[in-house]
Amino acid sequence: MKRMKGMFLLLAANILIMVTLSITVPIIINVVLPMFGIDLRGSIDLSTLVWAAMLGFGGAFISLAFSKQLARLTIDCQQITQPRSHAEQVIYGSVQEIAQRLHITMPEVWVYDSPDPNAFATGPSKNNSMVAVSTGLLQNLKEDEVKAVLAHEMGHVYNGDMFATTVLAGLMNTFVFYIAMWVRRFFAQRDQAMLGFGLSIVLQIVVSILASFLINWFSRHREYGADAFSAKVYGKDSMISALRGIDRWVKATQHEYATQDTLATMKISGNSMKALGGATHPPIEARIAALEQL
Repeated sequence: MKRMKGMFLLLAANILIMVTLSITVPIIINVVLPMFGIDLRGSIDLSTLVWAAMLGFGGAFISLAFSKQLARLTIDCQQITQPRSHAEQVIYGSVQEIAQRLHITMPEVWVYDSPDPNAFATGPSKNNSMVAVSTGLLQNLKEDEVKAVLAHEMGHVYNGDMFATTVLAGLMNTFVFYIAMWVRRFFAQRDQAMLGFGLSIVLQIVVSILASFLINWFSRHREYGADAFSAKVYGKDSMISALRGIDRWVKATQHEYATQDTLATMKISGNSMKALGGATHPPIEARIAALEQL
């Protein structure tokens, strides 16, 4: 109930932001800006904002609805329905046990082929989700560490992180579309449609990059919550050991995470470079330090 309340408040907050914009933008355009000699009246209307919101949130929620299908198309994976080995029993049994403790529908359990020790969770809701682990995770981590990673992913599921990220992405998309549509309309009314089109594309790219910084910041923040959830389920020592095991593998292989990985923000391990705010994950050392303070 507490998590549902949090998801509801997040959605309500974004709706209030959109309502606030729909009220304040006309006031700024029709009252405030003319006081300073800037006349944009007639350039922007409420329909532009509504259409931008439909595009922004519509695309984000469609992606969420089909997130499991998209993930399965992105990776070479195999679903576990009846465990056939000890490793598969550890994965399947851990997810099943945690789901029962949380009183949620058990997620689909998948194993995908990848050398890096990693895992991710996705799905439209905590009762309609999937958890996937890489073959590299099973090969490089101990059993208790694998369980800790699975608990981390179940923390994302239970905390509703996929939904929260989608709402944030929808809000960011709305701003991107809104600015682009306004620029096109503004220049079109001045018989400079081609100039407006070119500027809107440039602005769309720039604002999208800026929006990705905020989304990546949120991705880093939610990793701490999932780590803490794992610590509650199996103890912080197992989660710390798992993070150290992953870190050792990354350093030993000098592995570099793909910057264009569509699943990056959902994985337990990813890019932690601080340059330009593009990191999707906090540094391993920071995550371990946070766990040690629990």
